[in-house]
Amino acid sequence: MNITSKGQVTIPHRIRRRCGLKPGTQVEFVLEGDKVVIRPKRNGANVADVWVAEATGALKGRTTAGIMRLTRGES
Repeated sequence: MNITSKGQVTIPHRIRRRCGLKPGTQVEFVLEGDKVVIRPKRNGANVADVWVAEATGALKGRTTAGIMRLTRGES
C-alpha cells in the first residue's frame, strides 16, 4: 500500500467492515511506540472532562455559603 502525495491511503474493505468504519466516520491517529494506530474517534471526552465542561460557570456569582447550601440540598 502506498501513501499518495496528499498523504492519503485506502483502508481495505475487510478492515473497514470489521472496524465499523463507514463513510463520514471520524478517525484519529495514535502513536504507540514506533507504530501508528488508526481508530474511530471517540465522540465525547472522558466522564471527568464532560462533567467539568458542564459544571464550568454553573456556580458563578454565588457565595461560598450559597454553594454549601446547594450541596446540602437546602434552598
